[in-house]
Amino acid sequence: REGHSNVPNRYIDEGLKLGIWLNAQRQLKKRGKLDGSLEKQLEDVGVVWDVFSDKWEKNYCLLVKFRQKEGHSNVPTIYIEDGMKLGRWLNTQRQKKKKRNLEQGYEKKLEDLGVVWDIVSEQWEKNFRLLVKFRQKKGHSMV
Repeated sequence: REGHSNVPNRYIDEGLKLGIWLNAQRQLKKRGKLDGSLEKQLEDVGVVWDVFSDKWEKNYCLLVKFRQKEGHSNVPTIYIEDGMKLGRWLNTQRQKKKKRNLEQGYEKKLEDLGVVWDIVSEQWEKNFRLLVKFRQKKGHSMV
């Protein structure tokens, strides 16, 4: 019915707290205490072990798609792609970088894609370059 095995933590079915149970399985695997055959069964039904990384990669792929379509990676804050709030996600990545809380591997991937970290400074520089160009053409800065 759902098409995936990423059960929300609070999900309850037939009176059982399935989300909490699945999270417990993830923790057991993380600690190396989940039996290999059980791990395989869970993988066979599409369980994702690292939900955060999986979601990050999905958003990153959407950003790649956006860049291919638009020619840049400066996603507007309110932009939504395939039901994902891509603009919000990118702003979150910018905030994490600003706070030095963005994993270096993620930072590099975003930089390689041409993400601008400080949009305000970038826009200021762009406008200033246009003003210089105008001055060179017209001989003044009286815009």
